[in-house]
Amino acid sequence: MNLVIDIGNTLRKIAVFNNDECVYCQSFSVITRDLLTSILNQFSIENSIISSVADVDVQVTEFLKTNTKLIHYTHQTKLPVTLLYQSVATLGLDRIANAVGAASMFRNRNVLSIQAGTCLVFDFVNEKGAYFGGSISPGMKMRFEALHEKTKKLPLIREHEKDIHFLGMNTEESILSGVIVGMCCEIDGLINEYKAQFNALVVLFSGGDAALLQKSIKNTIFAAPNVVLKGLNEIIKYNV
Repeated sequence: MNLVIDIGNTLRKIAVFNNDECVYCQSFSVITRDLLTSILNQFSIENSIISSVADVDVQVTEFLKTNTKLIHYTHQTKLPVTLLYQSVATLGLDRIANAVGAASMFRNRNVLSIQAGTCLVFDFVNEKGAYFGGSISPGMKMRFEALHEKTKKLPLIREHEKDIHFLGMNTEESILSGVIVGMCCEIDGLINEYKAQFNALVVLFSGGDAALLQKSIKNTIFAAPNVVLKGLNEIIKYNV
């Protein structure tokens, strides 16, 4: 079995794969040796990999090196996709894993994978398994915070469970419309641009804010949680 860890800007996820099947997946606020010990006691883990946007606790990596075959995941790691990005050294390892995961789910297809999390990220892989790149813009929380912090009187919107109206009739509704409706228009607009250039495009949608946004997106999209985790598992398989 394979243990994959994705440490993002907001969430830290751990998953266990038995070949292609995800048999365990949880999010944690912090990853420790004790936590990993508990997981390794539950599953027969052979290989592991870590993708992180920040430095990883040395104790965690040493523990995995001792108890599993840890794949050293860097920009030089062998991949089942071809990177055509012009500045690979600056490309986030999570974006690479996302591209690998998307390509593995729809082989020989043009795939656009969208992540709505801390940032709104688009990643495109063509039908030949070549990753070109995509786009990055602020995520939902970042947009709410920017409106509050960069102005004198706009409130910080934290809860947005209420219905979102295109025409905001008060300040709170106007902010909700500007951020959420604006993001949906941004997503639909970019999807349409990709569709105009690439035939039979498959669109995947994941991330913490995906559930809130996807019901207002006009294009056909596939809810695809844990694309990054699936990509990390594919990278392990490709290297062992």
